[in-house]
Amino acid sequence: MPKKSKPIPVNPMTADFGRGIFVEKMTSEDFHIYEQFEGFDDIKQSHRDEYHLFFLQEKGTTTIEIDFQEYTLKPSSVIFIYQNQVHRTLSFKNATASIWAISNENLNPEYLKLLEEIAPAKPLILKQETYSIISDAISFCLKLAERKNEKLYNSLLNGSCNTLIGLVLSQYLVQSKPIDKLSRHEIVTKAFKKLLERNFVTAKRPVEYARQLNISSPYLNECVKNTTGYPVSHHIQQRVILEAKRLLYHSDISVKEIATELGYDDYPYFSRLFTKVSGMSALSFRNKNHD
Repeated sequence: MPKKSKPIPVNPMTADFGRGIFVEKMTSEDFHIYEQFEGFDDIKQSHRDEYHLFFLQEKGTTTIEIDFQEYTLKPSSVIFIYQNQVHRTLSFKNATASIWAISNENLNPEYLKLLEEIAPAKPLILKQETYSIISDAISFCLKLAERKNEKLYNSLLNGSCNTLIGLVLSQYLVQSKPIDKLSRHEIVTKAFKKLLERNFVTAKRPVEYARQLNISSPYLNECVKNTTGYPVSHHIQQRVILEAKRLLYHSDISVKEIATELGYDDYPYFSRLFTKVSGMSALSFRNKNHD
């Protein structure tokens, strides 16, 4: 097996899409044509993107792996991939799919906040009426994307792409409780998970998160355990080990280097923690996934 590059590859928006917004409709025929081009392997290899990515499956199936979970998109389904998630396309069978992507700079700030809250997202099957509205919005967006000589081209494309994202977001939000319906425990847990995503490398103790939320550590633990069934420490460990798995699978750096990168100076402790959470050692995980 060829040696892997040191970091997890990141597909930059500037190189791929220039203006920070991209929209395209792809068929299986297009997919097979693009496979011949140099660089197309990028989407078939595990990578992160510098942008937020959306798929609307119109026909056939697309199979995607996101953070070691495999999802098969069926007709009338949509999925959102947050920019930090490691993913790859596994197959594109008799398929037609609309794909659009946007950078943080072009994304409505309110939408960015909501995307952070719903990530990681699973595929969502749309009702026919909703699917038709989103499909029409994509068709309009595709037509705008072709009109590069329009005086307000960038603004029009930005607005239409954000409209698409708003439509998809609204469907994900339907699946979750409105903020005014959340209990105090659920609100605290939501805030904790947001902090965890940003601080898991530097903050490993529940008390550090409680301090940032201006509550006691026991109360934070009570809220999180009541809402999720697991204590705060469980969520911290799970998030750290997910990142460790990403690095073990998608890079060639040593387990000791990974421990350091994730904020652990005590390598033996990190090694024991990985085994405890994953049920196997870090080296066993790497070897198993390289087979």
